[in-house]
Amino acid sequence: MSIEFFQQVDALTEAGQLRRLSGAFARFIASVGDSSPQLMAACVLLSELEGRGHSCLMLDELNADPAALLGWSGEEWRGLRASVGDWPADTDAWCDLLARCVQVWPVGGDQHHQPLVLDGERLYLRRYWQDETHVAQAVRSRALGGVLAADADVQTAGIRRWLDNLFPHAPRGGSVDWQKIACAVAMRGKLGIITGGPGTGKTYTVARLLALLFATAGEERQAGLRVALAAPTGKAAARLKQSIDTALDELAEKVGDELPLRELAARMGAARTLHSLLGARPDTRAFQHHAGNQLDVDVLIVDEASMIHLEMMSALLAALPETATLILLGDKDQLASVEAGAVLGDLCHNAEAGEYLPETLSYVQAATGQRIPEPFEGHGGPIAQQTVMLRESRRFGGPIGALALAVNAGDAAAALHVLREGLDGKVAWTDMAQPADLLQLALGGYQPYLQLIKQAPAEADQLVWVKSVLKSFEGFRILCAVREGEWGVSGLNEAIEQRLQKAGLLKRSGEWYIGRPVMVTRNDYATGVFNGDIGLTLPDPARPGALRVYFAEGEAVRSVLATRLRNVETAFAMTVHKSQGSEFAHTAMVLPKDGGGMLARELIYTGITRARDYFTLLTPNGQVLLDAIGQRTQRASGLRSQLEN
Repeated sequence: MSIEFFQQVDALTEAGQLRRLSGAFARFIASVGDSSPQLMAACVLLSELEGRGHSCLMLDELNADPAALLGWSGEEWRGLRASVGDWPADTDAWCDLLARCVQVWPVGGDQHHQPLVLDGERLYLRRYWQDETHVAQAVRSRALGGVLAADADVQTAGIRRWLDNLFPHAPRGGSVDWQKIACAVAMRGKLGIITGGPGTGKTYTVARLLALLFATAGEERQAGLRVALAAPTGKAAARLKQSIDTALDELAEKVGDELPLRELAARMGAARTLHSLLGARPDTRAFQHHAGNQLDVDVLIVDEASMIHLEMMSALLAALPETATLILLGDKDQLASVEAGAVLGDLCHNAEAGEYLPETLSYVQAATGQRIPEPFEGHGGPIAQQTVMLRESRRFGGPIGALALAVNAGDAAAALHVLREGLDGKVAWTDMAQPADLLQLALGGYQPYLQLIKQAPAEADQLVWVKSVLKSFEGFRILCAVREGEWGVSGLNEAIEQRLQKAGLLKRSGEWYIGRPVMVTRNDYATGVFNGDIGLTLPDPARPGALRVYFAEGEAVRSVLATRLRNVETAFAMTVHKSQGSEFAHTAMVLPKDGGGMLARELIYTGITRARDYFTLLTPNGQVLLDAIGQRTQRASGLRSQLEN
């Protein structure tokens, strides 16, 4: 084992450039075989990248720009390389070296349950290679295996009749009705992927797809069609169910007695988190539902699919019967999961181009009466044929939408123009030297719900009051790009609490106090709360002096005694990552003094698109915004390559 190498690793760990887990993993690999410093360096970097959301280490990066790999300085990178000694000269040399290590399985070679896998020019932890391979195979199989059967013409005619009924109005200006096309494409296979930005009508579309599925199932199967709704977080699941119920209720008026939509919708049940759907069990990564005990569903609709990490997607596909239809909804341009993988981004990487084959174009025209324009024709693979991107936002047409589009396009000049103009007062940019401006904004933003708490009603009106407080709290939120420091979640939550207490809006006498917003940080199956759930601490009407935390779930409210919640943190400020699946009337996003090259446009875009009516950007350094807009998140992954092969 190289003493000099691990001394350098320890120094980088103490400097905050590496996780302790990365050095520990390399030491473990050294203990079970070859301990060459070159292999140890690859192990440290692989572990570190996995912690940053990558599913593998691209070996060609090892001889490229170190800043692109980990954001280190040249001095730090040179120090690590020097401690290794003989650094392989190129990618081929790395492949040759790793293929000879007993802890590495070169795909196609002899297997001995090695912990590392070398697949072409990518090095994996074994479980991530297995997950990625399974996802690629399962998704391709669904895209290829569900095409309409021998009576395709009859089926297509039935789909056309119902789609004309569900989409009676032609799109404005004779444009393409991508929502109608998305429904038709999803009916063609056992996989449908619908992507699009905020306000493009993903849940509007999927509600009509559900009606179409019920309608074409036939009277005998209608009542027994098993539909499940799910999302990565409780809030996203509740929003999905509420949106679909509203849309189906409106549709029921239009379709009349020919299709008992309300009756059929009532049988779907509540939307669930993916953990709940699969039957997560305490203290294990395994689920109750898996390949040997699959879900009892015919159709599974999953919203906010951009948040699904690689391991979860693999588990979901394993638990889903081959006969079931999987519909994924999500915005491919949003942040990916904090865990390894960017599955939706890989699946939809070319969604803008369409790349539809002649048989897809022919089917779409027969099923919808719509002709896909020539620019979207092409030679895409099977996943592309089952993917539709919704392109017109009905909600984000104003300044917030213009800002989001500019950021997503990497156009810093256009983004700055929108921010500086402050069009209609909908967007604003505040330069801050100190957090005082932000604290004043927080005071105004959180005052309404805290004032409402002081107006606690008689016990008979308790539920109505709780709902109104929860709704008021959703009117404003502070989102942070980072967790630590005075501009991060931890520093700002403490500062906001002190400012609100000074203003007399809350009384903090310990960990728990009336008005405290909290976010659950770990799944807790005993209390039924899950990572990412946000609740408010309010008096317990049944126990004088006791406190309960109330969680909104669509129109319903659930509560847990505060003393039973162990893994929570105060949530006046939260990370942009944790805000996915949520929407606030006024969103304030805080960028730090130094982005360190780790912030990218996906984070900025996601923060902006959490705002419904107003968006405020606050930063002590405007250059951080410009740098982030100019940088795209690139996660190392072999999924796209496997899908194409």
